[in-house]
Amino acid sequence: MAEQALAAASPVSSLSVAEMLFRHDPIGINFEDNLDEYYPEARTILPKLRDCHSAQDVTSVVHEEFVRWFEPETAGPREKYQLLSEEIRNRWQEAQMNRTQA
Repeated sequence: MAEQALAAASPVSSLSVAEMLFRHDPIGINFEDNLDEYYPEARTILPKLRDCHSAQDVTSVVHEEFVRWFEPETAGPREKYQLLSEEIRNRWQEAQMNRTQA
């Protein structure tokens, strides 16, 4: 039920965010056959995107979640998440625009 509420409230799906995380693979766990590996992280990132007003905000959210899930050493520096976060933010903004035009 919570998953349905999240999907209804968000212009971007958890699967979409997980796919971006998997493709950018910030902690090196993409083994090409574990496509759902980043799904838990995507589910914790997604609700926080509503409060982001810049690419830097998204970078902070994504990095903080990876630090929380994997510890600082494994997550690495915040800068490593910049391109990934820009893609997430662009997808979020595009989806919001499409949603308001529909």
